[in-house]
Amino acid sequence: MNRFARNMLARASGGSVALSRVWPGRADRLIIAPHDLRTADATRAAEIYAGRFVFAGKIVNCHGRSIFDLEPPSEDWEVALLGFGWLRHLRAADTALTRANARSLIEDWIGNPASKRRPVARRADVLARRVISLLSQAPLVLNDTDNKFYRRYLRALAREIRLLRYTMVNIPDGVPKLQVLIALCYAALCLANQASHIRSTSKKLSDELQRQILPDGGHVSRNPGALIELLIDLLPLRQTFAARNIAPPPALLNAIDRMMPMLRFFRHGDGNFALFNGMSATPSDLLATLLAYDDTHGAPMSNMPHTGFQRLDAGQTTLIIDTGPPPAAGVSHDAHAGCLSFELSSGISRIVTNCGMPTTGRDNWRPFARGTAAHSTLTYHDTSSCQFVEMSAMKRLLHGAPVTSGPVEVESYREIVQNGTLLTTSHDGYLTKFGAIHRRVLMIANDGARIDGEDTLSPPQGGRFKGPDADFALRFHLHPAVKASRLSDARGVMLVLPNRDVWTFEALDDKVELEDSVSLAGNDGPRRTAQIVIRQDARQAPSIRWSFVRSTASPAITNARRNARREPELPLM
Repeated sequence: MNRFARNMLARASGGSVALSRVWPGRADRLIIAPHDLRTADATRAAEIYAGRFVFAGKIVNCHGRSIFDLEPPSEDWEVALLGFGWLRHLRAADTALTRANARSLIEDWIGNPASKRRPVARRADVLARRVISLLSQAPLVLNDTDNKFYRRYLRALAREIRLLRYTMVNIPDGVPKLQVLIALCYAALCLANQASHIRSTSKKLSDELQRQILPDGGHVSRNPGALIELLIDLLPLRQTFAARNIAPPPALLNAIDRMMPMLRFFRHGDGNFALFNGMSATPSDLLATLLAYDDTHGAPMSNMPHTGFQRLDAGQTTLIIDTGPPPAAGVSHDAHAGCLSFELSSGISRIVTNCGMPTTGRDNWRPFARGTAAHSTLTYHDTSSCQFVEMSAMKRLLHGAPVTSGPVEVESYREIVQNGTLLTTSHDGYLTKFGAIHRRVLMIANDGARIDGEDTLSPPQGGRFKGPDADFALRFHLHPAVKASRLSDARGVMLVLPNRDVWTFEALDDKVELEDSVSLAGNDGPRRTAQIVIRQDARQAPSIRWSFVRSTASPAITNARRNARREPELPLM
């Protein structure tokens, strides 16, 4: 920060007291390096030494030039590079060569002022990740080094921390704000002479955890992936407090205790997370690491009322249902219009899913993935139940496209009945514009072999539908591993799972179509799949009754009833 900026900040904030919030104090040595729980791959150290940087599905070869001078092939790639998380792969190799390579790359970064001016480099979440990486991988870089490099490293780290403190003035709400505070807590604990910052930053982190982590353990964004992103840093932070013989803030301990059960809540039998509100491919390595810290090991809870999700388990069958309104606008940049959508799995096989969000290249798919039609629920008049900011100027101003309107009243009522568990839900996302309320009733049999459902569109009591059209579509997106064939009576679909189990979908009063869809959240990128679709007019047929039934018949016996379908294609973007 130059002298002009420091003077302006001092005047605006009242002098030296405000400056103490920005400058990290005298940091003349590192006391401790936090543990990094992220998976490291020693084989990637050889690639980096050879000048090949592989991030986010893109490869860049240096050919003797500085990696920080080259044009990044994508924003995701640049985020990975400038976050310095790749240092852990060099540390995993743990050789004199990789240590020298790490120091060379750090020297390159320190001596390259142009790279620091990149917008992505100064982004709060990237800067926070870089500070944590430089702290946690300090043993790799500083082992057997000379005092001159040690001082340069500390000065560079102090500059990054000062910049990170400055970003607190204007930082996006949600996960990025927590990531910055976590990084600042690490910095205060790991550097010498930071006692006042330990107290102040711990207080700020505690306040933010209490605000963002809901009583049931979910995150205010309602994105299951936020739990993984945060816990992978919060758990080592708890250890770092203990290593410094400082009691961790109670809010930190309470947040971790509440978040851990949510990991099991969102898991299907195959270990993957349900795809709600921006969730992409489950990072199975990180999830396995986090679950090793879970001491409860009990059955997942069935109801998360504060985050707005329900889970129905019976036998080997699992239903996970979105029964909550959209999050507040400030944390809704990744929220989806998937109210009352559900995902269904049987054992280790997922059957019905939402389309999800790809791990990389999200901007191309985001408008489609966030729409209600990309979820296993009802879409009225080809309109999403939530509306998002669409003007480009507003997106730039708001750093994304938050939710502008959506369901306000979302109700869910759960009860145990004679034959199973009954869940009754509704939302009013279509009330203002179309005068319609969507009600969904689900019942899972005690043995999990049958799921019955009914979706109804109706005006509120004494009201009527708005507009001349009342068309709607009921969609069930299928997992790519499921082989689907429409039955000859056009009232059902046979579903063959990878383990050769057979399920049958039926809607005896309605014509069933089998159409193209896309699964976006695979580890290998978007994949073709299919969706079951039923179309109706709410004025003529306001309700659709349907069922999923596990069949005892083999595919060969049921095969005679089906019609062949063509291979689906990816929808045009």
